[in-house]
Amino acid sequence: MARVKHGVASKKKRNKVLKAAKGYVGGRSKLYRTAKETVMRAEAYSYRDRKIKKRTFRSLWIVRINAACKANGLTYARFMNGLKNAKIALDRKVLAEIAVSHKSAFKHLIALVKPTKPAK
Repeated sequence: MARVKHGVASKKKRNKVLKAAKGYVGGRSKLYRTAKETVMRAEAYSYRDRKIKKRTFRSLWIVRINAACKANGLTYARFMNGLKNAKIALDRKVLAEIAVSHKSAFKHLIALVKPTKPAK
């Protein structure tokens, strides 16, 4: 059986890593071992941060909704509870967009949710 040499495959693998490291400073884009370490770390960070991005946006939406609620004399918790009780199913992303872009529509939501004080 003939001997198999892996020169082509090895070069392809190294070029793939060096191409991914393009734009990095110094040896990180030129030297295979350093580039490989940097690319691996970058991939790990990008995987982690794709998860963190979701958390960050959710907290941003909550802050925006809370600010709009406070401007209309209601707390975030009472507003969300009121939406749930009124069976209004809007997620935080949409609510934040409404709060920022369509203030009159948000006021209408507040009116639907705001508890009326019972008469004595």
